[in-house]
Parts: sequence; structure tokens; C-alpha cells
Amino acid sequence: MNKQHMALSLHRFCDVPVEDWLELLNNPAVVRHMPLTHGNWTARAASDWVKGKDGQWLDHGYGPWSIRIGGQFAGWGGFQREGEEADLALVLLPAYWGQGARIFRHLMSLRAELGIGPVSILLPPSRSRFKGLARLGFVFAGEVTYEDQRFLKFRTCG
Repeated sequence: MNKQHMALSLHRFCDVPVEDWLELLNNPAVVRHMPLTHGNWTARAASDWVKGKDGQWLDHGYGPWSIRIGGQFAGWGGFQREGEEADLALVLLPAYWGQGARIFRHLMSLRAELGIGPVSILLPPSRSRFKGLARLGFVFAGEVTYEDQRFLKFRTCG
């Protein structure tokens, strides 16, 4: 069975072994598109990061999930509070990069249930393909800077 037809499931971050997180967070191909990290994660740093991600659910009523495809850890994605809106993040192991649109659509289908209105996406300039975002209902909203790193911001209309 190919990955397109394998079951997609969402889980708490703490349900994933720290070794899996370290594989993702230290993967050079992943780190290349994550300018706020440098790929030198330790088990302790990853464990603290996991707690923070899971804690967003208590703080905001929504947050990110770890993602499994066919029972295998694929990465993480979901909504994080950025100012007055929810920002959608999606970070996958390279073996699952072809699954992004499928996962994205599934996450966006949960917006109403979570009480989320407009959604933004922040992409580093290293990401050069944006046409798919328009098909998914996003428009370019400008540039923003976080921790001296430039990001391109896209937003839904509603």
C-alpha cells in the first residue's frame, strides 16, 4: 500500500519517543527549512520542547499534533497562536514530504471544531514553491521577522 492510502492519525507530542523527535529535529534536510533551529538538539532540549508544544493546548484550546502515517512517525503539524490568529505549521520527515497537502487538508478540516478563524502560514524564504497555497485558499500577506529571521506570511481570507 502506498503512503497516499495509509491511515493518517494525530497524537500528543508526548506520545512520541524522544529518539523520533531527535531524528526529525536534527535532520539536515528538515533543518534547512527551519531557520529558528540549528539541528543540534539534545534529548533534554527535545523533551522540554515537546512539553511546550503539548502545553499550547491548555493555553489556547488548540495546538499542534504529532503525526503518524501507517502507524509510523511522520512529523508534526497543527495550529499555534501567533498574535491574534492561529498559525499552521507542518514539519515532516523527508520520506513524507509528498504527504503535505493531504495532511494540510486534514488539519484545516479541524478548524471549526477547534474554534479557529483565519489561519496564517509562515514560510522561510528557502521554500520556493508557493502556488499550492493559493489552491488551498491562502494569499500572500507580506513579510515578518522573528529572531532576526525573515519569513513570508500567507493568510486565509476567513
